[in-house]
Amino acid sequence: MRKIVGIVIAIIVLIALGFAEWLVLGRNPTSFAGGPTVSLENYQDAQITGVPAQLADADVVKRGEYLVHAADCQACHTAPGGAPFAGGFAFNLPFGTIYSTNITPDRETGIGNYTDAQFLAAVHKGIRADGEKLYPAMPYTSYTYMTDADVLAIKAYLFTLAPAHAPAKLDGLSWPYNQRGLLSLWNVAFNADERFRPNTSQSQQWNRGAYLAEALGHCGECHTPRNPAFALDNHRKFAGAITAGWRAYNITSDSDSGIGDWSDEDIYLYLSTGHANGHGGAAGPMGEAADDSLSYLVPDDVHALVTYLRSIPAHQSDLPRTVTTAAPASYREGVTAELDPRGEKIFAGACASCHDWTGVSPVTGYATLTGVRAVNDPSATNVAQTVINGVNRTTAEGRIFMPAFGQGYSDDDIAAVANYVTARFGAKGAHLTGKDVANLRKQAPQQSTSAEAHNG
Repeated sequence: MRKIVGIVIAIIVLIALGFAEWLVLGRNPTSFAGGPTVSLENYQDAQITGVPAQLADADVVKRGEYLVHAADCQACHTAPGGAPFAGGFAFNLPFGTIYSTNITPDRETGIGNYTDAQFLAAVHKGIRADGEKLYPAMPYTSYTYMTDADVLAIKAYLFTLAPAHAPAKLDGLSWPYNQRGLLSLWNVAFNADERFRPNTSQSQQWNRGAYLAEALGHCGECHTPRNPAFALDNHRKFAGAITAGWRAYNITSDSDSGIGDWSDEDIYLYLSTGHANGHGGAAGPMGEAADDSLSYLVPDDVHALVTYLRSIPAHQSDLPRTVTTAAPASYREGVTAELDPRGEKIFAGACASCHDWTGVSPVTGYATLTGVRAVNDPSATNVAQTVINGVNRTTAEGRIFMPAFGQGYSDDDIAAVANYVTARFGAKGAHLTGKDVANLRKQAPQQSTSAEAHNG
């Protein structure tokens, strides 16, 4: 009997150790690379920081400004039509809504009273100045890898902003997710609470790219699937996920559903401008990331990101290989008869003048549909969201604008045109219903109206 009990205990211990190892590897964003890592103090190749060499001697506020862009703080802490960094941006989750908070230096409703230690605790550990836990919609599980110096430089810049009096909105979460105390257990399992550790088997450029992608850019927060506890599952790192009602696509080295067949220049252009010929342009949250964050990075930093992305192991997803050939020039060719005729009618009236029946835009490369991943996504998630919300981006080539049709067309209309677009220009037509579109509307943050967007 003792022998049997001993065997059972040994099995339980082995299972527990295996789960612990799986958990640790699943939360470590760079574990896929293998090789030895060292503390920042012991890394000899270069100083690890998000500040580029061009700003190494700049004052702390200037460095903080660059880091605020690299960390994409404004996108999540600015509500549509609201004051920059004043909070109120809604995160619509399956179990309720969370609102971002005011990070201007207002002493009553913002962070004006935060000490350096309190700000570090918020960014690294998700703990507010009053001791309450922050929900991980604030990506502190990624920001925890940032150096203290970078975090405090961000604080220095934020404290130069005009204070905005903006009380926090009440979160609307269902039980048990509204119990902040449970986050203590969640953090033990899923927040490493440690700074970035350079990998000595990798190049200096790779380590810089890893720091920019994981600690500052927190790319995995959108592009990495989540486990049942809603923590990032780095076993399928960057394999794609649904975030805020938009699909963040597979950015691993898989050639069919990822970016394995993109050239380095394609990736560089997409990151730095939000557009690459033959692959389309960014919209939704990725469009915001391109305009508010990635476009501010110096070229060397974008190249470092490319180096890092190239090293991510391939993970297949449910997406087919992208169609890169144009559709027929005649609207009478190229689609099957069983499609809802409303889709073609709406495309003819509202879309064809910019996008063309071939999918190759005569107006701007940003409007070309041929080769775009969203158009080749059989779920049509991002196509529908783009129709609903439009596109309003600021680029080096000027304003890129597509009106939002969400209020002018019904859910069934939007489903019909999304199905038509994916069937005509993509690998496989979608089968969205009006109910699907209604659900997508609920998931995405409220956007500015087309008139507001156009007036900028």
